[in-house]
Parts: sequence; structure tokens; C-alpha cells
Amino acid sequence: MGTAIHVELWSEDRAQAEAAMAAVIDEMHRIDRTMSPHKPGSELSRINREAAARPVPVSDEMYGLLSRARQFSELSDGVFDITFASAGRLYDYRAGIHPDDATLASARALIGWGGLQLDPAARTVRFAREGMRIDLGGFAKGHAADNGVAILRRHGIAHGIVSAGGDSHVLGDRRGRPWSIGVRDPRRDGEVVAVLPLQDTAISTSGDYERFFERDGVRHHHLIDPATGRSPCGVRSVTILADDGLTSEALSKCVFVMGWERGLRFIESQPGVDAVVVDAEGVLHYSSGLLHHTHGGVQ
Repeated sequence: MGTAIHVELWSEDRAQAEAAMAAVIDEMHRIDRTMSPHKPGSELSRINREAAARPVPVSDEMYGLLSRARQFSELSDGVFDITFASAGRLYDYRAGIHPDDATLASARALIGWGGLQLDPAARTVRFAREGMRIDLGGFAKGHAADNGVAILRRHGIAHGIVSAGGDSHVLGDRRGRPWSIGVRDPRRDGEVVAVLPLQDTAISTSGDYERFFERDGVRHHHLIDPATGRSPCGVRSVTILADDGLTSEALSKCVFVMGWERGLRFIESQPGVDAVVVDAEGVLHYSSGLLHHTHGGVQ
């Protein structure tokens, strides 16, 4: 998944704890093998190679994720769209490469979640257009954190946290006090703009500082607006709190693309979801649930 994995838990039994941690790490490797767009043997890569030519049978897990992706696309009026990869794959953030206008225009014509055709009876996926690509980076790490917490529960763990990069799922509390999760300052390394005391919550942060390069005063980063094929510039980071990591990560991408004003209105319409947004000027904005301590408030 191209990110660091962190597992922290409490157990009176060291063997139980080590077995639980090992099982979580194994699950992270399994998800990476299945969903990586960079591994030719992954299920995702097979879909991208074959789905324009024919319906591709997929695993129940993959089908479920593709179905949820379509639901998030509907919910957000297309702001969340895993077919963004048709343009996103043209960027190389390490090499500092971005597509020219003509190439981007051709790729943008391939973006559109309506072209992702799912057959629930046959459990297949097909692309409506040749050249279309999908990427699960919009919520795969949140899914991984959710699965990690489910594994901890199955191993009898009641207090823990599983993190995959900017996506974490908190299990229980930290034995009598909440887990404290810092929201990173998007422009100052090692600094935080808020501390969130949490328990039994998923939290995801999407920022323009994760993978990016700057060219001619423009910051090109890995968060792509499906409508333009380019990086939005209205916010620096978005942090979402929700019951599960799949939702928190997907909605963090939605709000980032929407911008803070439209994004917070969107979040206020989602029950049990809260947000912290750092806008392009570095100003913090909070959803009303955090101001009223729905998830423990902001420090």
C-alpha cells in the first residue's frame, strides 16, 4: 500500500498480543497483494488489464469494495470516483512528471463512475470504455485498518489501534483514557494543528503533502479531482471521523475535492461523521459535531 503500518494494543498475554499483531500485518500484506495497482499479479491489475474487453469475475471482497465505491460516487455527485485513475496514472510524483493538456483531456474523457459496470448475479466488473482504469487508493487503507481491528477483536483484544498511513481505526479506549490522535500541520513537519481524543472511532487524514511535487508555482499532489484530472488547491488537509475507516477515508477525499465550505455542508448531512479541515490559507474549520464534543472534541 506504499505506507507504514502501525499496530498498538494492550493484552495481559504476550503470546496473544504477538499473534494478533502478526495476523494484522499478514492481512495488510494480503490487501496489498490484492489491491495494488503496481503489482501485475494483483486482482486490481487484472481488472485494469481485462475489464474493457470482457466482464471480469472478481472476489466477493473486491465486488463489495467496487459496490461501495459506486455508492460513494452517488452520494458525492461523482466527486468520489475510482475511475480517476484514468488520469491519475499519468502523474509520477517522484519524477515530477505531469501530463500535458492534450493528454490529460484524452484521459479525462475516460473518467466516469457510470462506466464501471457491475453484475451482481455473475459477480463481474466491466469497463464501458477502452483505456479506463480504476484505483482503490481512495479507501483501501481505511478498509485495511477496519480489517485489522476486526482481527484484533477475533484475537480477544479490547484496546488497540491499527494505522495505515493517515488512516487509523481505534478499538476501545486506552485503558481508561481516550486515544489521542494528532492532526498534522500540513506545512510544518512535526507540528500538529489539533489533537483529537478518541475511542471506537475511525479517523482518516488526506493531505496535499503526502505525495507531491511543485512546478511553476503549482502543487501537483496525489489527490485528483475527477472532473478536471488535476489536483484541487482549495484545502491543505482534511481529517474525517466516522464509524469505519472505509467511510472516513472515502469522505476525506470527497471533502478535499469539494473544498472546505461545500465539504463541511456535505459532512453535516452525514450522520455520525465529523471533519477538521485546514484550508488553503492554513485556517482550521470544524464540523458542528466536534464543536459539541460528539467524538470527544478538539484540543
